[in-house]
Amino acid sequence: MAGMLKGFGFGLGPWARKRIVDPLLQILRRGAEPKQLAFSGALGITLGVFPICGVTVFLCGMAIAVLGSLCHAPTVMLTNFIATPVELSLVIPFLRFGEFITGGPHFPLTSDAFKKVLTGQASREVVQSIVHALLGWVVATPFIMGTLYILLLPCFKILVRKFSTGSSSPKKPPHFHTEVRLKVRDV
Repeated sequence: MAGMLKGFGFGLGPWARKRIVDPLLQILRRGAEPKQLAFSGALGITLGVFPICGVTVFLCGMAIAVLGSLCHAPTVMLTNFIATPVELSLVIPFLRFGEFITGGPHFPLTSDAFKKVLTGQASREVVQSIVHALLGWVVATPFIMGTLYILLLPCFKILVRKFSTGSSSPKKPPHFHTEVRLKVRDV
């Protein structure tokens, strides 16, 4: 995996290795199940593209608290982090999708509209555009989540097989009442 990062310029390789590759390798080496990792990755990315910046970590924390052991918390948070640039690029498509769904007015993304937003003259339009973006995300969420799960599952199966240090057999629950027999020899 480290070999893939050599092509990055401007010091992005060491940054990506420290922030993405190394944490992913730690996750894989701890022996989580590929289905749980794929679900958690899909969940982290889906919540990570929520169209209001700065809210995604809170959403992921809430999802982890609600889902508990059904999801893998480090994977949710790592994929949420990875999704940040994608989040910024999807705000406008979610906005336009929400406008399409409601048949609402098209929020102009021009410098004049930006000036109105900054001066408080377009407050109703801004709130309406936020609602449209949220609606677009809510409607797209099941499709994003399902598609990501389908794409991530085979990837995590391969990665777990390659990087997992544990055995591939299912873990046995600990036995609390075990009997130890020692053989003592007369010398």
